[in-house]
Amino acid sequence: MVGPGLSELSLRAREIFRLVVEGYIASGLPVGSRTLAGSGAVGLSSASIRSVLQELQDAGLLAAPHTSAGRMPTEVGLRLFVDGIMQAAEPSAAERAQIERGLAEGGTIEAALAAASLALSDLSAGAGVVMVPHREMRLAQISFVPLGPARALVVLVGDDGTVENRVIDLPGMTSASTLEQAGNYLTARMAGRTLADALQAIRAEIAGGRSALDAASAALVERGLAVWSRDAAQRPVLVVRGQANLLDEAALGDIERVRQLLDELESAEAIAGVLDAAREADSARIFIGSENRLFSLSGSSVIAAPWRDGEGRVVGVVGVIGPTRLNYARVVPMVDFTAQSLSRIITQDGFTRK
Repeated sequence: MVGPGLSELSLRAREIFRLVVEGYIASGLPVGSRTLAGSGAVGLSSASIRSVLQELQDAGLLAAPHTSAGRMPTEVGLRLFVDGIMQAAEPSAAERAQIERGLAEGGTIEAALAAASLALSDLSAGAGVVMVPHREMRLAQISFVPLGPARALVVLVGDDGTVENRVIDLPGMTSASTLEQAGNYLTARMAGRTLADALQAIRAEIAGGRSALDAASAALVERGLAVWSRDAAQRPVLVVRGQANLLDEAALGDIERVRQLLDELESAEAIAGVLDAAREADSARIFIGSENRLFSLSGSSVIAAPWRDGEGRVVGVVGVIGPTRLNYARVVPMVDFTAQSLSRIITQDGFTRK
């Protein structure tokens, strides 16, 4: 449903709409005409305010969850508020210091990203989430360790000393000498390359008949690199902190929605897809409720911004996930500031991730 534009609302309706949205964001509860009349902010009687509230509801901007309750913004109303009325508030000095302090204390990029997501969750009352940049390991040594007649352990050692391994199925009957030949060949010829580069190069050598490997070793080499490369590409790496913030007092009245959101947060690959939609943005992007398919059932919002390396390339996304009543005016600049801080420190001496 597409609601009216801001220019189609009278000044009185616009002000009442603003007060309802801000009241709902602050309390998580519908806002009634008596509350608005009692505040004196609009100078109207309860009856007059009720009339305007009904108009806003008919326009699809507000909803009444119960017949005797006040109104709360719909997703269409929240989008209108965010795009046309909201006045963003820059992070305070204390908030900026909390974010930067956490980032500075991280000795590795993983620790810094965990600190960033934790700071965002603490400051936003939502779940802070950071998509870790995909690490392109450069190979230093590769070996195949037999685990039985049909399986082997592929051990990769990166040039930064990291060690990772995967179990692969062996093609047919593979001898120990074939495993050793494959490992020695890869170590000698592919050292210093990324997995993707190594896979491309070895395929070109085998296809062109330039490889010194026999057929069994060639098949083993290609299978090992292909399995590893595919696994790394499909494995989203996320840091999520602050899920407990989603269980606040206001949420207890809608525990099924919160349970749905917590289930959605368990899907790392799906969340990575949500965050990936913000990669090309210049600043924070806002997805409200059903605007994003993943969180349409829980009716949750996502605020996310990309962060870049020293060459301006997007390497990750940082954001906040929470109920649609997130304080957008406060959280949006906070997410932007965190993304800018990550971009600034990621290339500092002693902090670059290889």
